[in-house]
Amino acid sequence: MPPGKVLQPVLKMKVDELFLCWLSESSTQAMLRDCLRRIQVPARAERGAGDAELPGPRLAAAAPDPAWRPRECEGPGAPGPTPAPTALPVGAASSARSGPPVRGPRRSGGTRVDPVDCSPPDSSVRGILQVQTRKEEPLPPAASRSVPTFYFPHGRPQDTVNVDAVIAKIERTFAQFPHERATMEDMGRVAKACGCPLYWKGPLFCGAGGERTGSVSVHKFVAMWRKVLQNCHDDAAKFVHLLVSPGCSYLVQEDFVPFLQDVVNTHPGLAFLKEAAEFHSRYITTVIQRIFYTVNRSWSGRITCAELRRSTFLQNVALLEEEADINQLTEFFSYEHFYVIYCKFWELDTDHDLLIDAQDLARHNDHAISTKMIDRIFSGAVTRGKKVQKEGKISYADFVWFLISEEDKKTPTSIEYWFRCMDLDGDGALSMFELEYFYEEQCRRLDSMAIEALPFEDCLCQMLDLVKPQTEGRITLQDLKRCKLANVFFDTFFNIEKYLDHEQKEQASLLRESESEGPELSDWERFAAEEYDILVAEEAAGDPWEDGYEAELSPVEQKLSALRSPLAQRPFLEAPGGLGTVELYEYECGGDDLPPS
Repeated sequence: MPPGKVLQPVLKMKVDELFLCWLSESSTQAMLRDCLRRIQVPARAERGAGDAELPGPRLAAAAPDPAWRPRECEGPGAPGPTPAPTALPVGAASSARSGPPVRGPRRSGGTRVDPVDCSPPDSSVRGILQVQTRKEEPLPPAASRSVPTFYFPHGRPQDTVNVDAVIAKIERTFAQFPHERATMEDMGRVAKACGCPLYWKGPLFCGAGGERTGSVSVHKFVAMWRKVLQNCHDDAAKFVHLLVSPGCSYLVQEDFVPFLQDVVNTHPGLAFLKEAAEFHSRYITTVIQRIFYTVNRSWSGRITCAELRRSTFLQNVALLEEEADINQLTEFFSYEHFYVIYCKFWELDTDHDLLIDAQDLARHNDHAISTKMIDRIFSGAVTRGKKVQKEGKISYADFVWFLISEEDKKTPTSIEYWFRCMDLDGDGALSMFELEYFYEEQCRRLDSMAIEALPFEDCLCQMLDLVKPQTEGRITLQDLKRCKLANVFFDTFFNIEKYLDHEQKEQASLLRESESEGPELSDWERFAAEEYDILVAEEAAGDPWEDGYEAELSPVEQKLSALRSPLAQRPFLEAPGGLGTVELYEYECGGDDLPPS
């Protein structure tokens, strides 16, 4: 041993030494032979596998060497082997070599201690050791092979789609066009050959690169559509694939512009809008904001396949082909809804630069919304873009979100909109301090109107009974979404006019209205229909057109059942200009103002 090195015991080596001594006993070998006979019976083969799991050193069979004799147990410091007085049969160590039981190298602070050298085992003992070695081989997990695929980001593959038959039908359609090239006017027939709704023709044309060349060849379109059929297995995945920019997997607002421009150009319900090209971008912006308001539930500004799949947008796109009156499609495409939104914005935008500041927005509905809430809207809690932060102004696109949320506070998006505004510290819950912060201004405004305001403690008890929050002392977004009277809650804290209207009604009647069954109109649809009737009546009463046209005015109930655009019967503007670029947040109008009427 090298000088200065301390001898340290190795427990594992000592255990191995004792085990080999036990294994060399005649009684042990008789027991092992009996076990081997039982293992070799076929009915008990599985019990042998359990024996292999017993703890202990792995042993492998080695051929006996007649010239080999066992060594006597030696002390820790005796490296050399010496003959043993008796020869005992033992099993070889885990090494596959024949010879004495030599352990593999190991890291230790002391000198290696050799175990007892014993004679090799007989044939029956070697048999059981071989069985143990085979049973201990690792097996791959069987459970991983039985789990079926459950995640299909591009739709579940369908075996019923015959790609070759679809391609052949498309090729026959292209054969009818000159030089087998399709223009935008021909894409309706191509869309039908692909099995798509009619108004997919715009996305199909752009997806094949037709907007760059003005036409699409059959070879380029077939290659594009074959790739779509192979990779996209439902309508949502196909629609996203056709409209997204290269390298993206989601839709942004600009991606919808070519599709909606085709709707404006070709839908019969918007034929009158061809003569008012200046308003194309306004209508397109309105529809895009309504799409993102309803579909983009994550507020990310990016519509994914999953969000599109969960929405009703593609069903509304298919209805564009069946419904000639665009105003019947109230969820996204209604022109009358656009007209109401734009006129409301025009009334507030006094300088007509298509941007409004906090003072302009405060004039909405005769200053019904509190100044504290107006400040929160301009704080960036619910608005996007640099104009809000730099200049304190919001665009027409932001106003679309505001007006829909203000007039219908029962939808998930509107609840999220106002919850973001009221959550001052952004902790995901409305505290009693935040509720009192907004209610203070309501009390001051009621006092100025000579109306006795309810003390905050009493108002708070009413609101907690209304919402029934799960956690005492804080109201979460989920609490408000479960509550069927979220509009009453919000109006109590920042809309004085609607708060007084609710106070005049009993809570039971409000609940009955919210639980009414049947195809009931939403608050937004009811507001838009009533406001449109008022706007048409004002146009007919005033003389902005002076062309002898008298608008046919119907009652509100008749208007709600069948919406018809009286403006479709006459030019929207007397002097339409050229089509400008569609800008979603900023509009550069120069010196030309575009009044709504």
